Amino acid sequence: MRVQISGFVALVLLAGPGGSPALFGAPVTAVVPAKMARVGTIDERFQSFNIEMLEVTGGRFWAPYKQQSEAPAAPAEAKAPTPPGMDPSLYRYRAPIDLSNPRLRKLAAGLAPSYVRVSGTWANSTYFQDSDDPVPATPPAGFGGVLTRKQWRGVVDFSHAVDAKIVTSFAVSPGVRDAGGVWTPVEAKKFLEYSKQIGGSIAAAEMFNEPSFASMGGAPKGYDAAVYGQDFKVFHPFVKKAAPEMVILGPGSVGESGVLTGGIPGVPIIKSEDMLTASGPGIDVFSYHFYGGVSKRCAGAGSASQTTPEAALSVEWLSRTDRDEAYYAALRDRFLPGGAIWLTETGETACGGNPWAADFIDSFRYLNQLGTLAKRGVQVVIHNTLAASDYALVDETTLLPRPNYWSALLWRKMMGMTVLDAGPSPSPDLYVYAHCLRNQPGGVALLAINADRSASQELDVPTASERYTLTAKELMDNKVELNGRELALGSNGDLPRLTGKPQSSGKVAFAPASITFLAIRKAGNARCR
Repeated sequence: MRVQISGFVALVLLAGPGGSPALFGAPVTAVVPAKMARVGTIDERFQSFNIEMLEVTGGRFWAPYKQQSEAPAAPAEAKAPTPPGMDPSLYRYRAPIDLSNPRLRKLAAGLAPSYVRVSGTWANSTYFQDSDDPVPATPPAGFGGVLTRKQWRGVVDFSHAVDAKIVTSFAVSPGVRDAGGVWTPVEAKKFLEYSKQIGGSIAAAEMFNEPSFASMGGAPKGYDAAVYGQDFKVFHPFVKKAAPEMVILGPGSVGESGVLTGGIPGVPIIKSEDMLTASGPGIDVFSYHFYGGVSKRCAGAGSASQTTPEAALSVEWLSRTDRDEAYYAALRDRFLPGGAIWLTETGETACGGNPWAADFIDSFRYLNQLGTLAKRGVQVVIHNTLAASDYALVDETTLLPRPNYWSALLWRKMMGMTVLDAGPSPSPDLYVYAHCLRNQPGGVALLAINADRSASQELDVPTASERYTLTAKELMDNKVELNGRELALGSNGDLPRLTGKPQSSGKVAFAPASITFLAIRKAGNARCR
């Protein structure tokens, strides 16, 4: 608004929504749900989660921040070596996870259908004890841990109970190799056979976890791209005969385009390009891992980048997932043209996550990552982890949902498999994504993430909707509110009913540091029929 004052012209700023300045009469970006074009589709199990193999077997995983320097005495199985190049004080023994826990199963089932990936660094050197004999005091030579029949049966039972298909990987440590150092399918064969025997099924698997850092993950000393190629040429024909229905994922590398480009001291990085050249064709789906940085635990990990709470909502931080996807998608286009791409492990930061990974501030990264990767064509995103360490969806001690779990639950409720083009955003800090509304023909789900800490944002939405807004009294808090009411489990551990508030058509305001889903049931989008 312009006001004439004594021959001068003054521009008057009026308070916008949330108290932020806004130009009176400034145009508001419009979205037209009925005409949003179809971008692509995602797997029905797009949003999934990881349970580390080490959680299943028990062993030394990331120590809680308070206890890094006071690691308690542990049973014999805790004596397994920690990954090369890593400070042993970063780890603490944890007992095997109880996958039969009713609350844990309820929470996992709330995200169904999904994939549960049971893998991780320690899976590369895990021995499968294919008998019901007592567990040996130490793992067999060439292995770092032992997986029992009972433990794996628990995984299979869990997968059935929560509708989560299993994704895994296999051992590649010296214990699975012949006298010439060549990988053999001895361990993989008995593992697959036992899974089938107990009614389990492996939906997909990488040959092993993160081959770009093979020596850190238990592979033999001197492991390189040539050895990877040699191994894969044994692995591929074995799998096609032993488990022809299993999707071969690969290579499952991490850190090549940003976070660990300089490697970890004493741990060389092996390029995916070199491995894929050496292995030749054979993967069914291209897979990769992504962390935008490493946590405070691993502050000394070579050239690895860190982040801070102050940067957690920045465009630079939130866009890092796009950078890595572009890097690996280019490799996919070269080595598996036209093939699908999965992100099979990701989280707030590597090394267990920062202390604030359990707070609402990380939900902006979590949901933005799902939104942007779905739009870029990634078919599956597997979050690390379900219930272990700081980046978990669920607190491992209390089994109470963290903010990212509630974010995941809303994504599951709202976002269908058809991805739409939401159109341009009015601000670099407002991330807008659209999918067909789940289980609502013609409906559209709009996700608006306002990462601006001080300014509100607006969109003009021509159709009435139901509004689901996530906020927190403090960004660095593990409590989150839905439309102003704190989310919590019921007294019996049941998930609450997630209900929206009516939102009229026209201008829709998004408060600073808020996340909003709009369920536009009467959008009338023909792509969503």
